[in-house]
Amino acid sequence: MAVSAQTLVKPTEKKRKPALFNAKRLKKNWRLYVLILPTFLCFLVFSYIPMYGVLIAFKDYVPVLGIWNSPWVGFKYFNQFFQSYYFWDLIRNTLGIQVYGLIVGFPLPIILALALNEMKDGVWKKFSQTITYAPNFISVVVMGGMIIAFLDPSTGIINHALQAVGIQPIAFMSDPKWFKTVYVLSSVWQGTGWGSVIYLAALAGVDPALHEAAIVDGASKIQRIWHINLPAIVPTMVILLILNVGSLFSMGYEKILLLQNPLNLSSSNVIATFVYKQGLLDGQYSYAAAVGLFNSAINAILLIVVNKIARRVSDNSLW
Repeated sequence: MAVSAQTLVKPTEKKRKPALFNAKRLKKNWRLYVLILPTFLCFLVFSYIPMYGVLIAFKDYVPVLGIWNSPWVGFKYFNQFFQSYYFWDLIRNTLGIQVYGLIVGFPLPIILALALNEMKDGVWKKFSQTITYAPNFISVVVMGGMIIAFLDPSTGIINHALQAVGIQPIAFMSDPKWFKTVYVLSSVWQGTGWGSVIYLAALAGVDPALHEAAIVDGASKIQRIWHINLPAIVPTMVILLILNVGSLFSMGYEKILLLQNPLNLSSSNVIATFVYKQGLLDGQYSYAAAVGLFNSAINAILLIVVNKIARRVSDNSLW
């Protein structure tokens, strides 16, 4: 009996996508789901559920009426912020400090990690690591007090050192042109050691056989660092650069407020401190929420754009 061609050709079966919640998989890996549950709940309760409060940026929020019953005003507070005389000053100060910190602070952990990686295990290496890591554990309040004390024009150790070499005392904290430098350099001193940890972890994965082969070929230590160690940490560098650029508008207000005074306000007033003062001190909740939402939107756009550029230029990206 002749068999038709249709019976010999099997219809192509569509590939089924794995179900998001599979009972068998859930039962088999329930311990992993239990392990991740606290983190999931933490993000849900403290990050996602409170996001409904962003509605007050589009409302004339009155605490007595609540979020839902307060009247809608649309983009009123966004327009008020964009048209304000201090808009560009806030943008300029925020970007100035963050870009300054990125240019100065991004390469230093890489250099420190490469230097520590070349040191032989011993007392000196442990001492160097302890000295560079320790500032990271100083609280923001203590750090602010130390900076103000060290830079005091009459009693500060920095000005005493300047006087010893014939330089007149400088009022660092009352001169607006010094504020960005003081803020950035103190942050670099505090965070460089801790920032090098992730690069040291990446360098630990370098195959020693590569260095042995390079030594046999007559490569110097500088050449081995440049052609072996540095390429090994490039993916880590790209990821951290994306995160840093994506958070250019995101900076904490605590340290700024501790170092801020009426004399340096022209260069120390940034978006974070402005939102804090408008929202918590002046009680303009809707206005502060609108400025904060604008800040977060800019950060999100920067993150997406920089990640896309990194993906095109190299094979490394966040997603």
